[in-house]
Amino acid sequence: MFDAFTKVVAQADARGQFISTSEIDALAAVVSDSNKRLDAVSRISSNASTIVANAARQLFAQQPALIAPGGNAYTSRRMAACLRDMEIILRYVTYSVFTGDASVMEDRCLNGLRETYLALGTPGASVASGVNLMKDAALGMVNDKSGITSGDCASLSSEIGVYFDRAAASVA
Repeated sequence: MFDAFTKVVAQADARGQFISTSEIDALAAVVSDSNKRLDAVSRISSNASTIVANAARQLFAQQPALIAPGGNAYTSRRMAACLRDMEIILRYVTYSVFTGDASVMEDRCLNGLRETYLALGTPGASVASGVNLMKDAALGMVNDKSGITSGDCASLSSEIGVYFDRAAASVA
């Protein structure tokens, strides 16, 4: 995983060229938006347990068979595993938001996750639904204008949505 600056330097070095004006402009945009990015990560991180718990509550209300006897989240042990997995996915989304790069999430969280869930008999569509519920909650917090660095967050919100979408797609 490279931060935005290291990635630009590595790419320029691989080309044997100086860093271009457009690359410098893109990095300047990263710097100018960094406070919004940090605010977003802070909001999601500080509300992670609420995001996970509410998403799970909504998911189980929508799909009660998951918590019924024989369901994938039936028994406290399975429920705890479900909540743990949702929290891990959310944590890696915040890492991606923080760095502006999904590679750490892809490599350390999503790579092989679908196969693991298939082997365990976990319904990937249900996990994807839970991820989408977390996405809705996280974006609601990020887009709340109170107490966040002023400015347009549309681009950042779109980026955050893409990270959640990648996570949902990887398990569906």
